[in-house]
Amino acid sequence: MDKIGQAYEMLLTGAALILAVLMIISIIRSVLGPKISDRIIAVNMTGTMVIMVIAILSVYLDENYLVDVSLIYAMISFLGVVVLCKVYTGVYLQKKNRKADLGAIEDNIGIQAEEEDSL
Repeated sequence: MDKIGQAYEMLLTGAALILAVLMIISIIRSVLGPKISDRIIAVNMTGTMVIMVIAILSVYLDENYLVDVSLIYAMISFLGVVVLCKVYTGVYLQKKNRKADLGAIEDNIGIQAEEEDSL
């Protein structure tokens, strides 16, 4: 039983180390990404990997409250990515001189048709 426990501990430690290396790569990608969308995806990946590390720590330390922490962090990370996407979409539409509200689809299509006609 002792060898199984050691193997299990090595597996959890290895998984946490691999995730730590991947998080560093993802953070580098979020800094260097050529586009805003690449940065948003990298931040989302980093958040997901942090959630996995917290879950691994929960099993490794045998602390059940860490699962609750990871669930709360998942909700906060999801909301953060949604807000970043909404801001990015608004900036993109503003650069294209289009409206960013829900009733503006017809106006945006009209503006796009006018831009194509002028070309």
